[in-house]
Amino acid sequence: QVQLVESGGGLVQAGGSLRLSCAASGRTFSAYAMGWFRQAPRKEREFVAAISWNGGSTYYADSVKGRFTISRDNAKNTVYLRMNSLKPEDTAVYYCAQGRGSYTAQGNEDYNYWGQGTQVTVSS
Repeated sequence: QVQLVESGGGLVQAGGSLRLSCAASGRTFSAYAMGWFRQAPRKEREFVAAISWNGGSTYYADSVKGRFTISRDNAKNTVYLRMNSLKPEDTAVYYCAQGRGSYTAQGNEDYNYWGQGTQVTVSS
């Protein structure tokens, strides 16, 4: 059984930074792409960033490009999301997800395991 546990969320002022972590267990972490998604109140869950199995390829939503960086450490079975220059509209519950395959993808249907989420709140 795959388990994904996010951490690192919290309250931050606009312009600040946070780093989210997601620790994975249950199957060969290094074989699968990983992604971050977020869901704001009264909105659908949306794609944020994805990284391929070996970290060689990354992909970002336009809304976070240049501000967020996804990375992974396969030795630690962990994926990270570094978030800089945070804006109030980044406020959401952030979820990490493990892909069905090895390469970056941005659809919810491309991921078959999800964490419980971590709250990020950006105050203005």
